[in-house]
Amino acid sequence: MSVVGRLMRAVALPAIVMALPFSATAQGLIRDAEIERTLRSYADPLFLAAGLKPEDVNLYIVQSDEVQASVAGGQNMFVYTGLIMQSRTPEELKGVMAHEIGHIALGHNITRPAAAGASSGISLVTMGLGALALFVGAPEAAMALFGSASQFGMLTFFKFTRAEEAASDLYGIGLLEKTGQSANGFADFMEGYRYQELMTENRRSPYWRSHPIWSDRIGAVTKKATEISNKARPQTPEEQEGLIMMQAKLTGFLGPPNRVLTRFPGSDQSVAAKYARAIAAYKAVDIKAALTLTQGLIDADPDNPYFEELKGQILFESGRAAESVEPHRKSVQLAPQHALLKVNLARSLTATKDEAAIKEAEGLLIDALALEEDNAFAWTFLADVYAKQSRIGDADLATAEASYQVGNMSRAHIFAKRARDKLTLNTPNGQRADDIMALSDPRNRPR
Repeated sequence: MSVVGRLMRAVALPAIVMALPFSATAQGLIRDAEIERTLRSYADPLFLAAGLKPEDVNLYIVQSDEVQASVAGGQNMFVYTGLIMQSRTPEELKGVMAHEIGHIALGHNITRPAAAGASSGISLVTMGLGALALFVGAPEAAMALFGSASQFGMLTFFKFTRAEEAASDLYGIGLLEKTGQSANGFADFMEGYRYQELMTENRRSPYWRSHPIWSDRIGAVTKKATEISNKARPQTPEEQEGLIMMQAKLTGFLGPPNRVLTRFPGSDQSVAAKYARAIAAYKAVDIKAALTLTQGLIDADPDNPYFEELKGQILFESGRAAESVEPHRKSVQLAPQHALLKVNLARSLTATKDEAAIKEAEGLLIDALALEEDNAFAWTFLADVYAKQSRIGDADLATAEASYQVGNMSRAHIFAKRARDKLTLNTPNGQRADDIMALSDPRNRPR
């Protein structure tokens, strides 16, 4: 995986937590076992239909109000919280994801940078003509060419991207057809943003700048969607509930309390509404109310691992680490395939400072890393666990691993060297320390 990929997979924290900075804005990445599971349940059948291995495609959640999804850097898909929140049905969200999968399957991640380079070349040629006009004594023509250089480049780029967008639309609809699903949601999503076509370039949403929308495109999508949707299956109750629960969780964690009460007033007694209000109470540091509401959810659905996870997080963050162990343990028992839940339990166990608990935490973190080798937060916790056991060489190696996974090669090199000096070289850990030293050696990095 590239350094960019490692940066994007760097942090795993309980429930919803911001990860690394994503851009100069307030955007960030989010790790959450429940939301990731739901998005995967939507996306994985589409990946398979496209001939992609789901485990080879990295799926990231971006905290941003922008209503969009995107793909970049090979097989990396980004789903924005704004898209999740504004999707009225699972079909809308799946339609956008299917379209983005089309970009991956059709190789647009490779061809689009080339198109951008070509458009830049057009701009430079136009600027060159302007310089020539100025040289031969035609200043008015020169100024006109200088002023239109960027426009010519963007027209070339948009001509290219329009073709790509149309191709991805049809490919994505084909994926929905292969999986027996309606494409009406995608057509509705497109129709809902028709007004973007009327806006000037600098006023459009960033998504619709890179994914230009126009009437013929909407018409083609609607026509094809109508053709396949008559024989499509309805969305299952689980798929519909998954979207509602994602929205409730995001509203609770990311929105101010008044937004929660507006969207989920006290009169709403649905599970999603109670979930959002429990999270909002926790965020407002009303621990008693948060625990009461969360326990009510658990009593109504004792097999839900994410309700147990929330209870564990509330207890841990309120300074009750020992009490948080039991609900986190239940969450792992109910969903043993989730690395994040194992990390949560390991964190609670480590905080108890009990020797046996710390040893158990070590095993849990090793299990989590077997599921997510690039989880830098798990590596960081493992370093702490090793340090508590006075295994300083192993702690240094785990720190080197964490640094390597987030692309901090200088730190990775320093700690790998420390680890190699303390470990026996012909052991697996000693060899790994030597490998990281070589991979992170500044002399081997491009300048």
